[in-house]
Amino acid sequence: MEQSSEPRGASLTGLRELVALADEDGHLTDAAAALGIPQSTMSRRIHGLESHLGVPLTVPRGRAIGLTDTARDLVAAVRTPLREIHTALTDITEAADPEHGTIRFGFPLTMGAGEVPDLLAAFRSEHPGIRLDLKQAHGAELVDDLQRGVLDLAIIIPPSPEVPHDILASQTIVAAVPADHRLADQTEVTVAQLADEDFISTPATYNLRELTDRWCEAAGFVPHVTIEVTEFPTIREFVGRGMGVALIPRAVRPMDSIAEVELRGPGYVREIALCTAVRRSSRVVQRLRDYIAEHSPAWGTSPHRPR
Repeated sequence: MEQSSEPRGASLTGLRELVALADEDGHLTDAAAALGIPQSTMSRRIHGLESHLGVPLTVPRGRAIGLTDTARDLVAAVRTPLREIHTALTDITEAADPEHGTIRFGFPLTMGAGEVPDLLAAFRSEHPGIRLDLKQAHGAELVDDLQRGVLDLAIIIPPSPEVPHDILASQTIVAAVPADHRLADQTEVTVAQLADEDFISTPATYNLRELTDRWCEAAGFVPHVTIEVTEFPTIREFVGRGMGVALIPRAVRPMDSIAEVELRGPGYVREIALCTAVRRSSRVVQRLRDYIAEHSPAWGTSPHRPR
């Protein structure tokens, strides 16, 4: 008898639900809510998938549901194909009305003022029918959201090797000092000249803080960080009040209370990347990708074109 090459009981039913259950750490109610379906339907579909495959996928775990190793392997294998199927279906519906749709877009906490709001406002003006669902978060959280399909697109600094990305620009880092500081009138300074200063910086888990620590260590000292702040505008406010110095990107809108001095030597840059987790974006998402790629050179001194 000829055997089918298709896996026994192969079915898409329940795969989406299984991925959602994994994303919500086994909490059935939260997973069902994320998909917009009743909890009973969610449970029935997962049990149906177990029956089709003939292997256990879930185990009791207190008030939640645990996933077996087989289930976790299956989730890892189907996550990207399911997103691709969703994109294909979205393309079909968008074809009838290409100027309407929703883009789930993420960007760093440090880019909440200036370039990103200006860019999104301009995009929204040109495409009023497209809805933007926005999220600001730490880079690692944005990567995780992309991989889970919670976000369609995100700007991340620096780019993560875990998700496909296009480099948009290289962002120059400068020394921000109070306007009346001894170094304020210099055309450039070395990091070593800041060794005796109090530093205002981002928290230790942030990329720019890691760079600050690394650059200071290379200059022969450990920075004396007296204030940690997640937002660049707030850091600049504190610098302007004479509370310390900072290594940060140039301000989009310069402040009279601070001076931004070039750092002597190469390497005081970091890359800005546009990231996604799918090989092919939907048409609506591609509109924003193209728009950002076209307008991104203003973000840094060394613009790149998408690879």
